[in-house]
Amino acid sequence: MIAQLALLPGYLTAHLQLTLVALLVATVFSVPAGVAITRRPRLAQPLLALASVIQTIPGLALLAIMVPLLAALALPSIGFLPAVAGLTLYGILPILRNTATGLGMIDTALIEAARGVGMTSRQQLWLVELPVALPVIIAGIRTATVWTVGMATLATPVGATSLGNYIFSGLQTRNFTAVLVGCVAASALALLLDGIVRLLELGLARRSRPLTGAAAGAVALLCLWSGAGFLPTGNASGAPVRIGAKTFTEQYILSEILGQQIRRSTGLPTEIVQSLGSTVAFDALRTGALDVYVDYSGTIWATILRRQDLPRDRAQVAREVERHLRLREDIEVIGSLGFENAYALAMRRADAEQLGITRIADLATHAPRLSIGGDYEFFARPEWRDIERTYGLRFAERRSMDSSLMYQAVARGQVDVISAFSTDGRITAFDLLVLDDDLGAIPPYDALLLASGDLARDRPEVIAALRHLVESIDAEEMRRMNLEVDEEGAPPAAVAARFLDGR
Repeated sequence: MIAQLALLPGYLTAHLQLTLVALLVATVFSVPAGVAITRRPRLAQPLLALASVIQTIPGLALLAIMVPLLAALALPSIGFLPAVAGLTLYGILPILRNTATGLGMIDTALIEAARGVGMTSRQQLWLVELPVALPVIIAGIRTATVWTVGMATLATPVGATSLGNYIFSGLQTRNFTAVLVGCVAASALALLLDGIVRLLELGLARRSRPLTGAAAGAVALLCLWSGAGFLPTGNASGAPVRIGAKTFTEQYILSEILGQQIRRSTGLPTEIVQSLGSTVAFDALRTGALDVYVDYSGTIWATILRRQDLPRDRAQVAREVERHLRLREDIEVIGSLGFENAYALAMRRADAEQLGITRIADLATHAPRLSIGGDYEFFARPEWRDIERTYGLRFAERRSMDSSLMYQAVARGQVDVISAFSTDGRITAFDLLVLDDDLGAIPPYDALLLASGDLARDRPEVIAALRHLVESIDAEEMRRMNLEVDEEGAPPAAVAARFLDGR
């Protein structure tokens, strides 16, 4: 708990920054747009319809969409900007709708009275309409505030630090203390901000200067607190080396190994950007938003090169991947870490023995009565289509789920087979049997150290430090480190330090 609380100030500040900036931008856009709707009724349907459509997009998908859109505009595609863009869009609807509703409910007698005393349209808006509609407008802002705080926890996969870092990493490493701290902190922040907006609403409604002043003071303090986080740190060592990590235990450990190796060898500062989506991490490296991370040859082959053929020759895949990344993407392949983390089909050992299953081919006759669970990507990947085609598998049910839950699901009998990762320590912990890919349907998945072209050109000392990690980790060692985190609750940073100390 102490270790998690030590992270709270940084995560909370970053979360508050995202929330306040998104709410400010959403309000600045939505209130004038709501006024425009009342002045030009023909704008109402298209504007509200567009805002409603945006609201129906799942939060994580909306944030993910921002990454390629911003990259296409040559803007920073991971981190603060895509997160704020997505959160702003999500906060528009309640403020826009409430502004239009509040202004539309004003008694026409008030409007006629304002005109009767000679007010201009601008005076009528600022002195009559907006003050009368303000309670309804603020109610919309309160709704947007709570939504934005909650959705900001989903900003982690696009590289923005938030309280979601607790939740995503905690779920993957089964650190439920981290998940609890993240959820409680997000709830407390939502209640705090909602209370401040409510206080402002009461102050304005009652024309109470003390209440309004207290609310304004609280907002000012929060803005000062979050604004301080944008100030430069004055780090004389220069910009940190940014290291990416995807959303599973192995990546958290490897990112810590990379970071500690760089610091020990060069003294340069590092920053780990955790829980990134697979394509988000690659796009960030390609555009220079990340400097280095670990990816897998099979993933790059299928997802980046979009190759439908799946060669079994590891050396061939590595050569073609390296050539493509260097020539087409300006990405340097430093080398392989020495192990392969491939997809594998696994099931409870007792069930496999009872059914006489040791190979994927043995599943063919049993699959129509079995269910299979996979991570979010698995059933859409060419590897799965090749497994289906090669072995003629037709399962009774397919269920996609978070990779951290797959192993518990198969261990508890909620699914019969899962798409495991070959170096995952939970295979041993849950006594699962990895089925032999006897027909070679699954391609090689060597763990590759990737660096951006900018890093290779500007900081060759970092590349030199990372070359010491090439061929330094075998599959058994990686499985052991994963098990330490997943089952024994060891922090990834501590596991990484022990690995480096033992070399």
